[in-house]
Amino acid sequence: MSILKIISLDIMKFFKTKIKDVYVIEPEPFRDHRGMFARVFCKNDIKKIGHYKEIVNINHSVTKKKGSIRGIHFQYPPKAEIKIIKCIKGSIFDVAIDLRKNSKTFLKYHSEILSAKNMKMLYIPEGFAHGFQSLEKDVELIYFTTEFYSPENEGGVRYNDPKIGIKWPLEISDISEKDKNLKLISEVFKDIEV
Repeated sequence: MSILKIISLDIMKFFKTKIKDVYVIEPEPFRDHRGMFARVFCKNDIKKIGHYKEIVNINHSVTKKKGSIRGIHFQYPPKAEIKIIKCIKGSIFDVAIDLRKNSKTFLKYHSEILSAKNMKMLYIPEGFAHGFQSLEKDVELIYFTTEFYSPENEGGVRYNDPKIGIKWPLEISDISEKDKNLKLISEVFKDIEV
């Protein structure tokens, strides 16, 4: 009888960003002649960054036009949510804005290129707004959330708010009327306490 040697693999790596509690997650794929295997989510691994909340939704979005912007959205407490974003087709310029009043990086943002090729994911904690621009046509994302969608707790930041100053990489080809008409932070803003 042979004994199978089990090798412990560190299959997900977590990298801090300049904004506290925002992480880039990079899976460590296993590749061989058949193809590739990579972990997308592991409850035990993600505890390394202090994540203990339950994932309640996994959403799939498709964006047809290159240059489209979706967002920038968040939910007010008590329905504030953590999001984990993964691009599974094409590539995006992903943005997380810190809306935590007492944070040293209040109203600062972190951007990251997420693509099917680089396999990176972005971990966005409560108290942040999230949006992205498609860098190719027919982009697909999956994103994990810790709260159910709550229209009465929904908020947003306008994509071109001068207080944030996001430098989108492409000319904007499409954006929803709702997102285009979000109020500026200087007009109306409730602090997010998390």
